[in-house]
This record gives sequence, structure tokens and C-alpha cells, in this order.
Amino acid sequence: MKTQFPNDFLWGGAVAANQVEGAYNADGKGLSTSDFQPHGLMYPPGERKPGEFNLKDVAIDFYHHYPQDIALFAGMGFKTLRTSIAWTRIYPNGDEQQPNEAGLAFYDALFDEMLKNGIQPLITLSHYEMPYHLVQHYGGWGNRQTIAFFERYATTVFERYQHKVKWWLTFNEINCALFSCFTALGLPPGSSPQVVYQAIHHQLVASARVVKACHRIIPDAKIGNMVAAMPYYPLTCHPDDVLEAQRKEREWLFFFDVQARGEYPSYMQRRFDEQHILLQISAQDRDDLQETVDFLSFSYYMSSCASADPQKQQATGNILNMIHNPYLSASDWGWQIDPAGLRHLLNMLWDRYRKPLFIVENGLGAKDQIEEDGTIRDDYRIAYLNDHLVQAGEAIADGVQLLGYTSWGPIDLVSASTAEMSKRYGFIHVDRDDEGNGTLERRRKKSFTWYQQVIASNGGSLVKPELDGR
Repeated sequence: MKTQFPNDFLWGGAVAANQVEGAYNADGKGLSTSDFQPHGLMYPPGERKPGEFNLKDVAIDFYHHYPQDIALFAGMGFKTLRTSIAWTRIYPNGDEQQPNEAGLAFYDALFDEMLKNGIQPLITLSHYEMPYHLVQHYGGWGNRQTIAFFERYATTVFERYQHKVKWWLTFNEINCALFSCFTALGLPPGSSPQVVYQAIHHQLVASARVVKACHRIIPDAKIGNMVAAMPYYPLTCHPDDVLEAQRKEREWLFFFDVQARGEYPSYMQRRFDEQHILLQISAQDRDDLQETVDFLSFSYYMSSCASADPQKQQATGNILNMIHNPYLSASDWGWQIDPAGLRHLLNMLWDRYRKPLFIVENGLGAKDQIEEDGTIRDDYRIAYLNDHLVQAGEAIADGVQLLGYTSWGPIDLVSASTAEMSKRYGFIHVDRDDEGNGTLERRRKKSFTWYQQVIASNGGSLVKPELDGR
């Protein structure tokens, strides 16, 4: 039986401003926290020195190439493209009274180009960046004043683009604050749990207030949140491992719980008590948090195992501390590949919240090889995406309401974790290397035609993998 997706399913891809746009100081743009992370999220931020190389300064120069890139996306049949607005293009320092018109005009042109090609914008307000000025002079999200600055920025773009953008997200992978507090919150690396969770609280309140503003300014829009989702399996059937898996999942489910249910979950109070965390939460904050999101979106790249035994802990893959699953293979970067985990995740989230779901990031970072004839035969990427989409279809058959799927990095970009080009995700190759060499030429990979067929058939061309007999 073929996988069935809804007729209005939103097929597309996802990128982030700081990983594709380049033009880091063009047309009045200010410096963001991303501009102070030249080596990616895995490394502490450094001071920016004149002339210091940062691959993201140019990235793939989407700022100047977007008409060509949008045409390529349209050629694949995209229904939507998820990207972000660079906050510092609109408010270069973050605390100005008036926005930067040149920045607003750029996104007008970008959204017009998308709509002209039949592609709906799905826009993230803050994707791993914020004005560095707010970090220097206010302490980032550790300062309650940042809530008002974010509200002003969001209100500005809602009013400007209300007739062009109907799908919004507040923060990208908001739970990133737990493992990269500078990236997410503008806090010094190693900040205490008290400081981190107070800043997270400010961000959650800001998100809720912005959701309310969106509902008021664009009544026909839908606005959601976004987390990095990772299901945890108990390493064994020992009850302690089962409880540890639940505890690990609650670390990120907490963010969904607040934004989908409108209040702090009770289990967090025990965690706060155990860590001696006392948050400053006003009555107005509690009222604000009751403004909940319209849908839940997430990235899914891998699952992990959990064990209560400290001797079984091991660090593998990216910046997360994960326990290796002996039943799964892994990518070139150590991310374990678990398509069935996506079905499990979708069902778990649907059962827990009964809100529409949206997969806004999923993809395979790999080392691509250009063959002598100029082709890039990325069958490994096709297999990865096919198997995950088959499981998404199974979840739909299970009864999950799934709005859409935007693969991460439909065009090669600068990776967030390690700030390199050699970790490639795209259906489209960009001629640029880790040292910044290359022509920026765009080239279709084999997966380009594959995804084109998937969209044209509304998932009908997907191939269900053979069972391994288990």
C-alpha cells in the first residue's frame, strides 16, 4: 500500500538566514551573535577581529542569489520554504526605535519572489541569532528588557508582511538553550542553571506575547514554536533506565508543554527544587503564557538511548551527549539514523498535545563527491529521506495530523554545529569549500529529481523499505 499524504500537505525545505544569506554587514545590517561564532555552536564565542575569516560572512550568498535559488526550489515543486528573518537586518542593534528600511525591503523582495513561484513563506523570527548589541549592553535574554525588544521586532515584521506571510515560528530549537546558552540566549558559556532558566523564562514569555500579537495583527495566520526533538529509548528494560528516558525527554518536552498548554508543567517544579532554582515569574507572565501556539514544529535528526548507569554514558555525535544505540547505523558525523523513531515521535506528540504537527527540519549531513561526469549521486541521502518520509506517512495513517515537511538544507549551506560547507545536506550543490574557495555555482544532485518526483506524486513515489525480519 502506497504512503498517503493529505492533498494540502506542505512539501518544501528549510534554511536559516545566518547560514545562507551572507552579506553580513550589507545595507545597514548589524552584527548578530552568529557573527561571533565563526566555528559553529560546538565552540565558545570569540571576539570578532577586523579581517577575521568567518565562512558565514558570505555563506552561499543567498542575499544576492535568491531569485536563482527560489527558481530551483520551484522547479522541485516546493509548496513552502522555511527561512528566517535576520533580526539585525530589521533592528541592527535591537534597541532602536525605528527599523532599518533596507532590511525590510530585502525580505519584501524575497517573499514576493517566493509567492511569484507559488511557494508559501514559513518564517522563523529568531534562528540561532540575536543582535550582539543586546548581549553586550543588556545581557541578552538574561535581561527582562529583551522581551520588549523582541516584541517590537516581531510586531514590525507582522505589520509589514501580514499580506505575504501566513506561517510563522517564534524561536528555532528553543531548547538549544540547555546545551548552547550563548547561541540561544546570549549568555556566557557555563552560565548557572538559575541564570539559564530565568533567561529561558523570558524567552518563553516573549514567545507567548508574540503569538498574541500575531493572532491580533494577522488573524488568518498560523504561528507555532519549534524544538529540537529527540526520542529516548531505555538502554535496557530496567525500570531505572525507563525513568531516565522519561527524564531526558522531559528536558525538551518542557518547552512544548509551556507553549502548547500555557503553563509550566508540574514536574519542572521538582527539577527546580533539586537544582535550587527560583524563577522570577510575575502574575502578568503567567497570564501571557496562556496564549498558546497554533501548531507544534520540530527538527528530527536522531534518537538516543538513556541509562541510569553512569558507567554506560558516552559522548557521540554533535554537541549532544548521547548513548549509542547498537541497532542503528550512523552518519559521517556520528548522528544515528532512526527513521522509525520519527513515527514514534509523531505519535507521541500527537497523543500528548492533540495539536497539528509540522516537521520543519530533517536531513542527512554527508560528504558528497562530484563524479568525473559532473554528477553527484547521493543515493545515501535519497535512502535517508525516503525512509523517514515513509515513517511520516505511517504516522499519518496512525491518525497524526501532520501539516508538512521541510527538509533541512535543500541547498548546501554552512552547518550550524561546526560552521563548515563540507557537511552537505542539499538537493543542490554549491561550489564553496570550508576555506571559502569556490565559484558559488549551483548544481543539481541526483536527489533533486528524486524529491521533485516525491512532491509531484504527493509521496506516492516513496518506496517502503523491506523489513529485516524482526
